Amino acid sequence: MRYAALGDSFTEGVGDELPDGSPRGWADLVAAGLATGRGETVHYANFAVRGRLLEPIATTQLDAALALDPQPTLITFNGGGNDMMRPGIDPARLVALTERAVRRCLDAGVRLVLLSGPDPSARLPLGRVIHRRGAALTVAIERLAARYDVLYVGMFGDAEIRRPEYWAPDRLHLNSAGHRRVASRVLTALGHPQPAHAVEPGPAATRGLMAEARYYREHVLPWVNRRLRGISSGDDEPGKHQDWTPVEAMPRV
Repeated sequence: MRYAALGDSFTEGVGDELPDGSPRGWADLVAAGLATGRGETVHYANFAVRGRLLEPIATTQLDAALALDPQPTLITFNGGGNDMMRPGIDPARLVALTERAVRRCLDAGVRLVLLSGPDPSARLPLGRVIHRRGAALTVAIERLAARYDVLYVGMFGDAEIRRPEYWAPDRLHLNSAGHRRVASRVLTALGHPQPAHAVEPGPAATRGLMAEARYYREHVLPWVNRRLRGISSGDDEPGKHQDWTPVEAMPRV
C-alpha cells in the first residue's frame, strides 16, 4: 500500500506535536495503523501544510501526489477549513474544485477517502458563521462522495469531538486525543476496525475575562495580524513527507 495524505493543518497534524515539536496527527496514525493491520510496510507521503486553502490542495498537492513514482494506491483528501474563515467565499467553487480532484483520482485508479474536518465553531469568534459555512460544505461533499461512490468520513457531524477535551489551546486545532479519534474513524472506514477513541470529560472549563483576554492575545490577534499582512502560518513550508516514507508494522500484542 502507498498512502498519500492531502490537506491543511488538520491533516498535517498541528496540535499533536511530538517531543521534538514536529506534528504527528491522524494521518500518521492511519499510516501506522494500516501497516499494523495489514502486517506489512506501508509507504506514506503527506503533502498537507497548515494554512492552505482548498485550491492549492486540490491542484498543487494533488499534482505532487499523482506524480509520485510509483503512484499512490490510496489518497485521503480534506480541505476548505481555511476557506471557511475568509470573507467572500464561493461554496460552489469549493465543491467544483473537490469534484475535479475526485475525478482525477478515479481516472488515475487511486482509491480515495474524502473527509470533512471536525467542527471547531462552538468556542471560536464568529463561530455561527463558520458553523453555517462548514455545515453547508459538508453536506455538499457528502453528496459528492455518494455520487462518485468514494469513501467518506464525516467528522463535522461528530458531536463527541466537539467537546473541549479534544482541542488544542487555540480552539482551532485538535489535540492528540482529537487526532486519535479521527484516526480511529478513518481506519475503521478502511476496513481495520478500531474503537472510536474517546476521553473522559474533564472539569468544566471556565471562560472568565482574564482567560478570554489571554486567549485573544495569544491566538486570535496573531491570526488577525497575519491576515492583515497577507501571510499564512504555512507560507514557504513544504509538506512533511514529500516522497515515500516507509512505515513499518508494529508487533501485535
